[in-house]
Amino acid sequence: MKISKQREPNSGILGWIQAEARPLLVMVLLLAVARTSFANHYSVPSGSMEDTLMTGDRVFVDMTAYGVRVPFTDIDIVPRGVPQRGDIAVFKSPLDGTRLIKRVVAVGGDEVSLVDGRLTINGRPLASASERDVEWFGPHRADLNLDYGGGPDIPYLVVPRGKVLMVGDHRGNSRDGRVFGLVDSRELYARAVSVYYRRGEGLVWKKL
Repeated sequence: MKISKQREPNSGILGWIQAEARPLLVMVLLLAVARTSFANHYSVPSGSMEDTLMTGDRVFVDMTAYGVRVPFTDIDIVPRGVPQRGDIAVFKSPLDGTRLIKRVVAVGGDEVSLVDGRLTINGRPLASASERDVEWFGPHRADLNLDYGGGPDIPYLVVPRGKVLMVGDHRGNSRDGRVFGLVDSRELYARAVSVYYRRGEGLVWKKL
């Protein structure tokens, strides 16, 4: 009796294509993991962070700044830093999940007031008398845009532990923590490092 030889499932043209594509698939997977877990870029969609970030800016972001996570999840593998005042961070809006980029202006335990667009943290105004439209968060400089006024005031607020207050530098043109409230610090998943492209200037490297 003649027994027909069964064709191996990965033989022939299909098997060759699969074998040839395997390195490419591995590379694509590794790139996806790297973009999700280590570094990525962000395109600024609006003017809410002017004059620090302009609409259309391309920003390099560090995905590990607040911990290394399992790809495509919010599960931390290696805890790392915690949000600091002055950080520019990427997170999802508590209102509708839209991806936003704003500045961390206050962290857990801080006493905050924001009047006429200018911040006072723990009793200390962040702008000086000589530079009313510049605020300093330690080494981080925030160039305020008050063309549309200061936006909603915060007369007094104590930020609970584990929360952060996110506010745009364009104080009168930013839907931020004054609208959607405080954000859980764990919801911040990337910290902006620098602007690497700006319309009208091309490739740049403006450290944030």
